Amino acid sequence: MRNNAFALVVPVAVLLSACTTVEPVIKDNGPRMASCVEGGPDSVAQQFYDLRVSQPTQGLPDNALLAKYRPYLSDRLYQKLVQSNGLSNKPADWRSGDLFSSLAQGPTSAEVASASSIPNRDARNIPLRVDLTRGDKKWQDEVLMIHEGSCWVVDDVRYVGNWPHPGGGSLSQLLEER
Repeated sequence: MRNNAFALVVPVAVLLSACTTVEPVIKDNGPRMASCVEGGPDSVAQQFYDLRVSQPTQGLPDNALLAKYRPYLSDRLYQKLVQSNGLSNKPADWRSGDLFSSLAQGPTSAEVASASSIPNRDARNIPLRVDLTRGDKKWQDEVLMIHEGSCWVVDDVRYVGNWPHPGGGSLSQLLEER
């Protein structure tokens, strides 16, 4: 009798499990304090670089430009930029160089690599290569995208170009020094 009940329960359980949908678990890095930009990590990064190319700036962005960048930036990176903006003892390299790329003059075009080649779809952070161009100069940097709340946002930029950046290896390191 017990085997008959068990034999009946197993097929019913299998049938019911086939009717449910399983959503992937998206891990995040905590809640989000600001509005979001729609899209995956590569799409959001490309939109950020499109904005940067269309409205280039040297050194720290002013408050108006920081407000435009806000939906693209992680809470941590945004707060570091705001705090750095309030410093009165900014060295000359802050005013003369692009903070978001290896080349001090900044890019005139940017192409973010696709995130579809990344095997771990449950990742909370994804480094993406960015092909940057200015005139005849071409280089790659890396943008670190994190999942914050329900958004993908820029958390850091790693300077990978073939020339030294005044602030070191990444935007976060540059902001830490100041």
